[in-house]
Amino acid sequence: MDKRALSFATIIPLRNDIAEVIVDEGVELDLDMVRQYHRYLLANFNSPFSLLINKIHAYTYTFEAQLNLATLEEINVMAVVAYNRATKVSTENLANSIPRQIEWNLRIFNERSSAVSWLVEQQSALSET
Repeated sequence: MDKRALSFATIIPLRNDIAEVIVDEGVELDLDMVRQYHRYLLANFNSPFSLLINKIHAYTYTFEAQLNLATLEEINVMAVVAYNRATKVSTENLANSIPRQIEWNLRIFNERSSAVSWLVEQQSALSET
């Protein structure tokens, strides 16, 4: 499996239209990092693409990063794998309390395989329409 590391995260292509994202431990994502992340996705995945956000590490966001994170029109859906209640609650808070120009289509899972299956289903549904 091909892994591509950004300076703050690893992005693993699961398919040409599904990316797994693992942010490094202790990172504080800022606006420049979000822009770099978005550019990488646009350059390396077929649109529309979906994201698996694998929260195996603890990290934070600046306010500007929170406002701009995952605001690409090319994102179909996002699945977040939250391995504990605190991560689930913080993800729900990030998804629901921050105003964005593009609303997130996000679902939270407690294990990776279910998240991947859901993403594949969502991407397959696009080709049926």
